[in-house]
Amino acid sequence: MDQLDSDLLRTFLAVADAGSVTGGAARIHRSQSAASVQVKQLEALLGEPLFERHGRGVSLSATGELLLPVARQVVDLLDAALAELKTGGLAGSLRIGIPDDHSKTALAGILAEFTRQHPKVELRVHCALSSGFPELLSRGALDLAVHEVEALGAGMELLREEKLLWAASRAHNVQARHPVPVALFDRACWWRDLAQTALRTCGRAYRVVYASESVTGVTAAIESGIAIGVLGASALNDKMVALSDSEGLGSLPTSKLVLEYGKGADAEVCGAMAQAVKRAFSADPRRRTLG
Repeated sequence: MDQLDSDLLRTFLAVADAGSVTGGAARIHRSQSAASVQVKQLEALLGEPLFERHGRGVSLSATGELLLPVARQVVDLLDAALAELKTGGLAGSLRIGIPDDHSKTALAGILAEFTRQHPKVELRVHCALSSGFPELLSRGALDLAVHEVEALGAGMELLREEKLLWAASRAHNVQARHPVPVALFDRACWWRDLAQTALRTCGRAYRVVYASESVTGVTAAIESGIAIGVLGASALNDKMVALSDSEGLGSLPTSKLVLEYGKGADAEVCGAMAQAVKRAFSADPRRRTLG
């Protein structure tokens, strides 16, 4: 009798979540060829393709869409059962800080996976503007935090380095205005300071017309043509254009996404979460310097 193998389902989920066979293989620590073989085995068993291949990777077929919730439920139940039956599993609590612009994407998946694997650990997630995380870490109010810095400090582990750039609306020539209107982050964010420093250094007249605590807010201002602003290269979409040095806006450094530990944190619990975060970013093609 034909049976669905949980190992094949795990590979299917990894590829579906990553959007490519290569990315999925990295998530489950297999070679690209091994993951591809397993996907083909599952497709042969079901008699239908699970993915539609395209230049950027893969997307779910109609059959894949039907299988996805079933596969996720099966794998989640198996992981929960294993964690419940194992003795000596991790227990305790973990207070983790996550920037609000990351909380709904990759890191949300990391938290869900960690909870399935370590159900006895109570997670307390602090989702906010990450500029306040260093202080919370220093006084022991957070055990672990993911945040952006300009330069690596002691005890920080680099997750991803990304080029910062000036961005404008593709549909509006707002960068030609004088003074140039600028959308900035909240006063507590160091991106705000570097943007203003860059403009002053190159002698470009500007006025702040919009401020936001989130990437989403600054992005909306740029897309609508209200202002130009500073974003990470990966945040650009087809409604925006990166501005070149010839626009006279000043050069910008790279931003480093880091993992940092708090004082007095449980080393074992923090270590398990840190490994989950680093695995996810090592499988992310954006982990390389972007620019």
